[in-house]
Order: sequence, then C-alpha cells, then structure tokens
Amino acid sequence: MTKIINPFVSRRQAGGLVLGGLIAAAGMPRRGFADTEKVMATVVKIQGVPWFNFMQKGLIEGGETFHINSTMVGPVTVDPAQQVRLVEDQIAKKVDVLGLVPLDVKVLAPVLARAQAAGIIVITQEGPNQDGRTWDVELLDSVAFGQMQMKALAQDMGETGEYVIYVGTLTTPLHNKWADAAIAYQLKNYPNMKLATSRFPGADEIDTSEQVTREVLQGYPNVRGILGFGSNGPIGSGNIVRQRHLQKKISIVGTVIPSQAKPLIEAGVIRQGFLWSPKDAGYAMVAVASLQLQGAKFETGMEIPGMGKATVDAANKLISVDRILTFDKANIDSTIAATGL
Repeated sequence: MTKIINPFVSRRQAGGLVLGGLIAAAGMPRRGFADTEKVMATVVKIQGVPWFNFMQKGLIEGGETFHINSTMVGPVTVDPAQQVRLVEDQIAKKVDVLGLVPLDVKVLAPVLARAQAAGIIVITQEGPNQDGRTWDVELLDSVAFGQMQMKALAQDMGETGEYVIYVGTLTTPLHNKWADAAIAYQLKNYPNMKLATSRFPGADEIDTSEQVTREVLQGYPNVRGILGFGSNGPIGSGNIVRQRHLQKKISIVGTVIPSQAKPLIEAGVIRQGFLWSPKDAGYAMVAVASLQLQGAKFETGMEIPGMGKATVDAANKLISVDRILTFDKANIDSTIAATGL
C-alpha cells in the first residue's frame, strides 16, 4: 500500500483507541493487522469529480488508520454497466471488503450476491436499499435532508411558483429518496408551489446539468426554482443561470461542495448549499469495514471511530450518524475553513 503523510493525527489516534476498546469490549483478542493486512476496494459512481476525490482522501486516511489496503475506482461516465464490471473485477481479485456507492440498486444486486457468496464484506454508502450489502453507512437522515432543502427553496421562492428537481440518475438510490421527501414536503406545506415536470437526471456531471438547464429554460419558462441533488447539479444549473443573468428570477439550492460552489454562492446564484463530508463518508466506510472484520458487535450508541455515536438499524443493515452541513453566503468561508471541502 502506498503510504501518505496524514495531517489528521488526532482522528487517527482516536480511531485506533476506539477500535481497540470496542474489540476488547467484545472479548476478542487485540490482534494487530500488520501480519494480515486486508484489502478494501471501493467502487464509486464516477471518477475524477471533486466529490469522489474528497471521498478518496477519506478512504486512504481510513486505510492508514486501520491498516487496511484501501483503494478506489469508478467508471469514467455515469454508467451502471461499467460499475458492475468494476465490481466483478474486485471479486476476481478476491478483495476482503468491497465498498460501493451504487448507481442502480437493481442492476448491482446480482453481482453483490456473488460478492457475498465469495465471502466478501460489502459496505455501501448512499445505498440504504441496496440488496447484497453487509452494512450501509450514512451521515444523515435521508428524509430530513430532502425536507430541509425544500424548506430553503420555498423560502427563497416566497413559497410560490414552479420548480424542477435534478438527480444524478433516475435509479440513484438516495438522490431519488431525497427528491421524494422534498416533493412530499412541498405538497403538504407549500400549496402555491408546483413541480413543473418529472425530475431530470444529470446532476452528477456539470456538462449534463448545464444542458438540462438550457432545456428547462426553453421548455418551462415559468420555472422559478431549481433543486439539485447531486453535487454538480447546482454548479451546472448555476453556470447557465449566471450566464443568462437570471439569478434574480431563479432560485437554486442543493447538494454541493462548498469550495466548488463558492463563486456561485458569492454571486447570489446558488442561494444555499447542503451536504455531508464525502471525505468523512470514505473514512466511515473503512472504519465500519474494520469493525466488521474484527467481529465487533454493532448496536445503537456505539462509537464509529472518527464519526461519533451511531444509530444502528440491524434489521435494515443501516448505520447512521448526523453530519449534515448547511452553508450560504454568510458562512461559506468558515465552512470551507472548518471542513477543508
């Protein structure tokens, strides 16, 4: 494994201490990893975008902390078939742990069944309804995450007018769960708002979300709000809205990386951003994998190293902590400084 200098010494030390305590509490031998280093390969939705670049940093840091050879791969475009092939490659390599941020839960289910049949631990993120997983790790409550973004959009729109929603793909699990929660909240609380048309895919790629926005502005001239689930959705839509000087007419809020969104937030184009740290998500995936490899007992209130106390839903194979971040023009700089995102 390629070693890197890790500036997050306190979290690494804390991770080692907490993990050791959990293993001891479970009555297990505190065996070092050095002689039996495990391999974890994480397959993400797309490579080379800022979101997953940050996640990779967390995966590497987690690997250093827990003595797991942690790597990351992803397709060059948002393509479930490519993702399946990458998962198949990792099964063939006989990795100990497969991490996954799924694009299409139905398409991936058969190959994950083969992974588990081969004895591979499967840790997902953004995959609470993914069959074939050992655990799904989430840094937020999905319903609350969708609702709070609808609240922000409604406030900026004056609770009236048409809006559209962007997701990564129409099969991306959490994006569509957030969208469902947002729409349900709007229908219940903001009767003078209206979803102009069905949600649009493309929010994982800037070019695609730019093209979608051009089509929206042409086909739905009464739209006054854009809600983007997918970190490049607000960026792409914001670029077009800014180019056409429509920022006073159209409100944009959504899931986005602070440093990437800063110019558009400072220009008043993106009104508010929401996210959890993809770096922390990567770290948490490795932490949970390490605990699973050691046979630790998972229960609500346990400490996930570096993440804090977790809620564990064993029946649904879900481990969650509350790490939602919100930011706007007033706190964008302090958010970047505090998170490094």
